[in-house]
Amino acid sequence: MAALDQALPALLIALPVAGSCVLVAFGRVLPRLLIDVIGTGTALAGTVLAGWLLYRTGAGTVVSWSGGWRPRPGLTVGIVLVADRLSAAMALLIALLTTTALLYGWHYFDSLHAHYPALVLLFATGMTGFALTGDLFDMFVFFELMGVAAYALTGFKIEEPESVQAGLNFGVINSLGAYLCLFGIGLLYARTGQLGLAQLGVAIEERAGDALVIAAFVLIATGWLVKAAAVPFHFWLADAHAVAPAPVCVLFSGVMAPLGVYGLARVYWTVFDAVLPAAGVRRMLLVLGIVTAVLGAVMCVLQRHIKRLLAYSTIAHIGLFLLGLAALSPLGVAASALYLGGHAAVKGALFLLTGMLLSRYRSVDEFSLHGRARGQRTVGVLFILSALVLAGLPPFGAGLGKALLEESGASIFLVTIVIVVSALTGGAALRAGLRVCFGVGAVPEHKLDDDETTGAHEEPDIAAPPNRTPITMMGAVLALLLVALLLGLPTGFTRAIGPAAVTFVDPQGYRAAALIGASGHPGAAPHIEWTGAGLTLGLVSTGLAVLTALAALSFGPSRARARPSMLPITSAVHALHRLHSGHVGDYAAWLVFGAAAVAGLVASGWLH
Repeated sequence: MAALDQALPALLIALPVAGSCVLVAFGRVLPRLLIDVIGTGTALAGTVLAGWLLYRTGAGTVVSWSGGWRPRPGLTVGIVLVADRLSAAMALLIALLTTTALLYGWHYFDSLHAHYPALVLLFATGMTGFALTGDLFDMFVFFELMGVAAYALTGFKIEEPESVQAGLNFGVINSLGAYLCLFGIGLLYARTGQLGLAQLGVAIEERAGDALVIAAFVLIATGWLVKAAAVPFHFWLADAHAVAPAPVCVLFSGVMAPLGVYGLARVYWTVFDAVLPAAGVRRMLLVLGIVTAVLGAVMCVLQRHIKRLLAYSTIAHIGLFLLGLAALSPLGVAASALYLGGHAAVKGALFLLTGMLLSRYRSVDEFSLHGRARGQRTVGVLFILSALVLAGLPPFGAGLGKALLEESGASIFLVTIVIVVSALTGGAALRAGLRVCFGVGAVPEHKLDDDETTGAHEEPDIAAPPNRTPITMMGAVLALLLVALLLGLPTGFTRAIGPAAVTFVDPQGYRAAALIGASGHPGAAPHIEWTGAGLTLGLVSTGLAVLTALAALSFGPSRARARPSMLPITSAVHALHRLHSGHVGDYAAWLVFGAAAVAGLVASGWLH
């Protein structure tokens, strides 16, 4: 049994690679149904394996040294996979979302070629490897693997200029982030001669204040923050979501961007925890978290392109996840982890529901779709429910994660930020659902600003609108909403998040497990449960989301622009749209600025 447990992490990486190879090799001769079955079946098998791995991590961290190259005194050359509870849970989330995305695609695509599910499986491979590896250079390798697959999936419709441009922006900005990360890894290797996370942690724990080590952290953190789409590294994310197929957006928002947050946390606690000033790291996470959450929420409210609206909502929630990490405590990590899972499930459902609207009505423009989906009552009800869940509705997992985040916050100000951002993002999604599916509010003017994108001319992936929603598409949505609900209920999985967070922030335990196979003894774990305050604040943010949506529907953008008193706000809105120009050179300049800001914020910790 122990040997099988140790093989599980490697199997989770090898299985989707094998499935993608079969699809590429025989895709030209396989019928469409068999292509779907192989892709979805491979992802489902990965889900089962990931679930078993998560169960086995309950007895301790599962460590797998490839080829039997176990560490010996003075020699650690092997490649290691390390699965603790949180990394195994991340692998399970990746496999689950991949399964639902491929299941949804059975009837979403008119003419599906084998390279699509092959790319999705390779994408899942990169994300799973990133979550499970215990080697910093391998994190970079898997980062690049998921990036290459993601670029191809973003530009999937190569005949459309918008897809090519979004794929190019995605590729250039993420490659720049990867290069910075690689430079940081090179600096660490030059200083220590090590690449393993555990080995690096041991090698630099006596190097507090070493400028080269600090520079390495800044470069690596910048690379992961680019993938996380934290402000000011966020510009590529909305462009990618706008053109990628809806099931691909499930993976982009649900796990790809949050993996950047996971990578930053993993590297900090396993390698840099003892050598960086906690005050500087906390300040960096707080500043980036607040700016990302607020700007993402504001941009979310301003969108009429529904996929962009949901993408900016993801950016806002990335900011909230960073606020959880900023607590630098097990409770903050537990809050971010649970919030991440609940958000992934409900955001995935919203993207899949948006895909249904695109398939039937050939548009994702909230204005032009006004009332056109009145006949789709099931879709409408699920969209409204998902929007409320996004706002923090109890007893769903996103609401419980939000409640824990509010509990971990050190001030009323941060609690207010969490509530307002949740209300704005949930309210924006609710506004779109009420307007499109129930025809609430007056028919808005279709006036288009020069710097605004609507989604009115989106090309669906199916030639003819379906007469009814296929069961595979609806089943994928319901499965995700069920997961979102289960994460908020008092189950064994939810209760295990507290001890998992304690293990995650214990660098000595990680090193002992990776290097000598010893089991750690984590301290007291935070209790993961609903409290009266958490339920109340969840209902408050949900109520505010409803008020936000109703106010937007009754007031309307055209009436707002007509008022002289609104001219300063209108000018600010135009400035925000122009800031998101779509020009890759502008995005690269902001990346440089962001890297400098990360360096300054981390270094500020030595001033106190």
